[in-house]
Amino acid sequence: MLSEAEREALLLSLQISGVAVACALPLAIAVAFALARLHFPGKTLVDGLVHLPLVLPPVVMGYLLLVTLGTRAPVGAWLLETFGIRLVFSWTGAALAAGIVTFPFMVRAIRLSLEATDLGYEAAARTLGAGRRDVFLSITLPLMLPGIIAGAITAFAASLGEFGAIITFVSNIPGETRTLPLAIYTAIQTPGGEAAALRLVALSIGLALIGLVLSEVAARRVRRRLLGR
Repeated sequence: MLSEAEREALLLSLQISGVAVACALPLAIAVAFALARLHFPGKTLVDGLVHLPLVLPPVVMGYLLLVTLGTRAPVGAWLLETFGIRLVFSWTGAALAAGIVTFPFMVRAIRLSLEATDLGYEAAARTLGAGRRDVFLSITLPLMLPGIIAGAITAFAASLGEFGAIITFVSNIPGETRTLPLAIYTAIQTPGGEAAALRLVALSIGLALIGLVLSEVAARRVRRRLLGR
């Protein structure tokens, strides 16, 4: 059984991960399509920047967000004064941090799915008079669906485990930014908190495993339907 604080951390983690994936997914689809199908100057650099969060320590990403979007930073101060938006030390900032760190997971899965598709389908649709928009919506997007589903679920699971970027950018505030990883960290630092830490660790492992399995199963089912098998 989870305590009230532990349930709060679980629900907050699910909320932050859901918002992070929902907001980042449309951009991930656009970026994956551009990297897979378009040719433009600096494409290699863009590809490197997109995948940079995979190799940088999450703490670095959190620090960059802090010096950019903090209330005393130029962009953060402008957002606060102009729109009343404060991302630092808030759950929305945690969602932003999680979305940025897990963004490459979505882009990579969608791009691989798109690159594995047969260009002949799109060419045939264009020869029949379909415009670019119609081809994308009726042919390209459905073929990208396995990658979209796999990438979204994987990113959601990864967001549940994000620690470094979140604690650096939005701190560890109970009920506001204390997600499951931060709750585990807090339990470890608290005398007598070993049992709570063990419960949360087991919960985190279970959620991650469920996410990975669902990602694979969903992608396979969608792929079979598209292929008519």
